[in-house]
Amino acid sequence: MNPLAPAALAHACFMPTYAGARAHFLAAAAAAGAPTDTLVHEQARGPDGSTLSTDVAVLGPHDAERALLVVSGTHGPEGFTGSAAQIALLYRLAVQPPPAGLRIVLVHAINPWGFAHLSRTTENNVDLNRNFIDWDAPPPDNPLYPSLHAALTAQEWSPEALDAAEARLQAWIQAQGHATFVDVLARGQYTHPHGVHYGGAGREWSNRTLETLLQRHLAGVRRIGLIDWHTGLGERGQPFFLCFNEPGDAGWERACRWWGRDRIETRAGFDGSARPRYQGLLFQGVQRYAPAAEVTGAVIEFGTLASAETRRALQADSYLKTHPGLPQDQARALRALLLEAFSPPDPDWKRSVLGHALRIQEQAIQGVEAWPA
Repeated sequence: MNPLAPAALAHACFMPTYAGARAHFLAAAAAAGAPTDTLVHEQARGPDGSTLSTDVAVLGPHDAERALLVVSGTHGPEGFTGSAAQIALLYRLAVQPPPAGLRIVLVHAINPWGFAHLSRTTENNVDLNRNFIDWDAPPPDNPLYPSLHAALTAQEWSPEALDAAEARLQAWIQAQGHATFVDVLARGQYTHPHGVHYGGAGREWSNRTLETLLQRHLAGVRRIGLIDWHTGLGERGQPFFLCFNEPGDAGWERACRWWGRDRIETRAGFDGSARPRYQGLLFQGVQRYAPAAEVTGAVIEFGTLASAETRRALQADSYLKTHPGLPQDQARALRALLLEAFSPPDPDWKRSVLGHALRIQEQAIQGVEAWPA
């Protein structure tokens, strides 16, 4: 199979289920000669009662000082895209091994419960990408979130109830401003366990698992390039970069060299508003759990739907959690809404995404390889 032909690869790399994605990832790792490591989630099961796990494929010397870390599945159904990107990279590495001295670590389904159950959150309704705070200190405050909560989480799934919630939301935005809304919504909250972007009450299994796998596979690395694959933000089918190095510092400038300054410094994904004050990110977890390493990288999104439609999908995710006894047809329709927002079935979308992902991963490999020792 030609690893540089995304049109041919898209059908093969995008799997329809977590189990299928996991099996294909492990098969692609074997084809590339990459040893794998499996961390089983002992406290959670798949929808059919099956075992869930985070799997890691590793290429390159154990004593490498430079490494590329690629993560999929931080937000459940977004894992289909991240998994496809990792599988495509493994196909490429099967015929063109990584540069000498470079270690590549692919973390598949860091949030396996969300991936398997088609939910952006963990089994505890926790947004994993808000869970990597310092749990030895009080959680960060988000004082305006309570006034938004009812407008963001539906108590009844009907056109009338959803329209009423949207009216409350628009009134809030009118009073507080769109920039404030973007920040309050996105930065996470730690007070409403059934709310949107809930950061949790402690470290999730996936949080602890990230620390374990970094200690096993990146303990001696001093320079880490990081890609955390996501979907939902930006122009449909196009990449949108969220670099969490400090603007202007060495890591930020390095990311600009790897992927282009226009991509790193864009604000297009937030309708012109400033980037939210994100907290508890996986990026920050990598920095915390690999303290001797310098980390450069980004959350890389692929756009799907308009922001209002994506918010509706978040409401659907929350509604599914708080109403577990829904009729099967209604639950299936809500999950289809989630997939359309975070893993569209559109073949053209998949081909576009995979083509960009292959190039972005190649740029990262070249960038990490050229990173001065």
